[in-house]
Amino acid sequence: MGPDSSVVLTRDCEAVLIPTGEKCLLSAGASVIVAQTLGGSFTVEVGARLARIDGRDADALGLTLPASPGPDAGSEPQGPVTEARVWEELKTCYDPEIPVNIVDLGLVYSLRIEPQPDRGSRVEVRMTLTAPGCGMGAMIADDVQRKVSALPGVAEASVELVFDPPWNQGMMTDAARLELGLM
Repeated sequence: MGPDSSVVLTRDCEAVLIPTGEKCLLSAGASVIVAQTLGGSFTVEVGARLARIDGRDADALGLTLPASPGPDAGSEPQGPVTEARVWEELKTCYDPEIPVNIVDLGLVYSLRIEPQPDRGSRVEVRMTLTAPGCGMGAMIADDVQRKVSALPGVAEASVELVFDPPWNQGMMTDAARLELGLM
């Protein structure tokens, strides 16, 4: 089943309304259209609104969570976390309205890794949003924090949302502009 497939929810499940970020409960039996299945979550159309359903609720959609890109669990790197591995993980984070990862969108301004004595590394991510008033900002930042924290070698992760400089389309990679039909 691909994007834009209509499904009926098999059970109640929590969702987050896009773009406001408000939590809601979608009821069993509701018909939704799956618009996007990226980054371990689902963006669905519910009537005239969009909502994000977390991947842990894939069964409510009658689906399984798509495999995430990146190394197999058995091939996780040993030793300290690397900048390359953190950037790779950041590429699994998506704005639920845009089918391009946050790195290619140009939303990540900086990444810093600080080794901690006797306990892995602290990773600090400074990022922005496509619009300062985006109601999904906290959810996107939480997704980044959760995924980076789960990396082997990461003892602590922090995400700071900043709005200076303001994001603009020129910050996107060519691949992102091509995906969005801007080239």
